[in-house]
Amino acid sequence: MENKTVAGPLAGIKVLELGTLIAGPFCARMLGEFGAEVIKIESPDGGDPIRTWRVLKDGTSLWWSVQARNKKSLTLNLKSPQGRDIARQLALEADIIIENYRPGVLEKWELGYEQLKLLKPSLIMVRLSGFGQTGPMKDLPGFGAIGESMGGLRYVSGFADRPPVRVGVSIGDSVAALHGVIGAMMALRHRDVTGGREQGQGQMVDVALYESVFNLMESLVPEYDQAGVVRERTGGSLPGIVPSNTYTTGDGENIVIAGNGDAIFKRLMLAMGRIDLAGDAQLARNDGRVARTAEIDEAIGAWCAGHTIDSALAVLKAADVPAGKIYSVRDMMSDPQFLARNMFEQHQFADGTPVKLPAISPKLSATPGTTQWLGPELGQHNEEVLASLGFDAAAVAQLKADGVV
Repeated sequence: MENKTVAGPLAGIKVLELGTLIAGPFCARMLGEFGAEVIKIESPDGGDPIRTWRVLKDGTSLWWSVQARNKKSLTLNLKSPQGRDIARQLALEADIIIENYRPGVLEKWELGYEQLKLLKPSLIMVRLSGFGQTGPMKDLPGFGAIGESMGGLRYVSGFADRPPVRVGVSIGDSVAALHGVIGAMMALRHRDVTGGREQGQGQMVDVALYESVFNLMESLVPEYDQAGVVRERTGGSLPGIVPSNTYTTGDGENIVIAGNGDAIFKRLMLAMGRIDLAGDAQLARNDGRVARTAEIDEAIGAWCAGHTIDSALAVLKAADVPAGKIYSVRDMMSDPQFLARNMFEQHQFADGTPVKLPAISPKLSATPGTTQWLGPELGQHNEEVLASLGFDAAAVAQLKADGVV
């Protein structure tokens, strides 16, 4: 597709991405979506493994078109001294470095934060790893599944009579990436108020996957500390908040109904024709409903089984009861809310094949994010990036002959 040039709120910010797969690249992707120049360093030998993950088109992952949009791909052999020298030059020109290698790898290559900080005190480095840069587990390989498990998410996901389940996406990596973006923005603000790119104070943003997941775990810690309560798996319901659960309609669709507010519960029961439950004084408050959770869920489940998804939603909407169908991607692609919010972007691959991508979130009113180009070919920007460092065509050819790029 033809590149678009749109200035975003991060225009002028240079980002160097050192990493593969999900957490680090997703973090850099968001910065690139809002105008930062992102240079992604990839191995000349195949590049980022995500290029061949999941569903492929012409040998390249469709995921890649999203995860690497707006990035410049530079192939660089970081095992070679010259490759590391080039990476160091780029690092010292960058405002932000994002990396997700195992702790110690960058230090071995003399690209660690403390090493680069001596040369550029204003540098910001976002480091994403399984367990952080310190502690007894810091040297272990970190994967999203382990972070989700250790951080508490897996333990509370699923049904009580079955083993824990995973969320259907790489939520641990993605949540860590979002923490990385937040940390980068706060560090950038601090740098700018302490002197900016030339004189400001940089810092390291240390993001651990398990801690990012742990940060989502609501009241888990004080409930255990003060009351000895260990939150357990409760399937589709919210523990201690009744009714809020998933039910199946007569046409086999799944619907979420959140009738846990006191007034909402009464409206829900009246809409279902259960005047007896609507007028039951014991059920007027949540604590009374919790004691009769099974009875309430059975009543709602029976009512849903007698309705189609559309008729159930119509009744609940009329009664002002929060409810929603559980969407598949097929539902999303035709849903009026998604379409009204322009949540799909139409683009083209290089061969002219049209493709829809998810639109960029969050939506900024004055400086929204943009997709300037899809995920690049491996090494697509070698000449451009190396020319910016002073390498002419002959020098680039020599680097390629030497196996550096």
